[in-house]
Amino acid sequence: MMTSQQHSSQASPKAHPPCVEKQIDIGQREPLAARFYGRREGAHGSPLVLHFHGGAFVGGSLEGGACIASLLAASGAVVMSLDYPLAPAHPFPQAVETGYDALVWAWKARHKLAGHDAPMFVAGEEAGGNIAAAVALLARDRHGPALAGQILLSPMLDPCLGTASLRDVHAGPVGCIWADGWHSYLPRLEDASHPYAAPGSVFRLSGLPPTLLITAEDDPLRDETQAYAERLRTAGLFAHEAVLPGPTGWPCSYLQAGQDQAGWPAVVQKQFGDFFASMAAAQNVQSSLLSGP
Repeated sequence: MMTSQQHSSQASPKAHPPCVEKQIDIGQREPLAARFYGRREGAHGSPLVLHFHGGAFVGGSLEGGACIASLLAASGAVVMSLDYPLAPAHPFPQAVETGYDALVWAWKARHKLAGHDAPMFVAGEEAGGNIAAAVALLARDRHGPALAGQILLSPMLDPCLGTASLRDVHAGPVGCIWADGWHSYLPRLEDASHPYAAPGSVFRLSGLPPTLLITAEDDPLRDETQAYAERLRTAGLFAHEAVLPGPTGWPCSYLQAGQDQAGWPAVVQKQFGDFFASMAAAQNVQSSLLSGP
């Protein structure tokens, strides 16, 4: 866990990189809007990240996801932020299936987007963290694109809403944005136990990629984030967990791009950069072992 001193002493993140918005055809009825941030760097390319914005499943937008997408790009990645379908008009599993189709599309186009050997990641904050985690499960189960990692910030993983961190902010069942979001996303009661709907309760975790999980002391979704990190580690998987000191205003402040005064954007950007670097180093070691003396 980082100390308050470490939190406040980080340098400010780089200026948000420019982005380009495009319509992409992923084989569904209508093309989807996506924003692309960053550009390929170096001979071996850059990390390619499929990003899902927050919004409790029922809201959010590409603009609302610009803060985290920009920090990912400023950390050296090429980012494709997806305008996925929202509940209640599009309940589970539509966002997850759309996310997986977008992952396949990005994987096939990665040589143009980030480089032929670009490592592929999924990332998301809040409800987007849920979808990113579910897409990682789908990629494993369908033998789809090989992910180098997943990055989850304050992910909504537990529809039970019974954690202490949620109780601490008095987020009860009435008027709670997360409860209302879950209800709209999972209109059928039986879906609440589906692993792709609630990744926090999935039984089989083997085969998932390395994971970076970021939460904060004042984050209502802290406990479910930490519980998922512990479950991944217990399953023998790599899971790096960062708990930032408050106040951060998470997860609501994810939607506000100008949060430099709060101190957390620089810390989050460094977490991203360190994670990308550690995954690249691990891949280099593995390649050296496979190539032999």
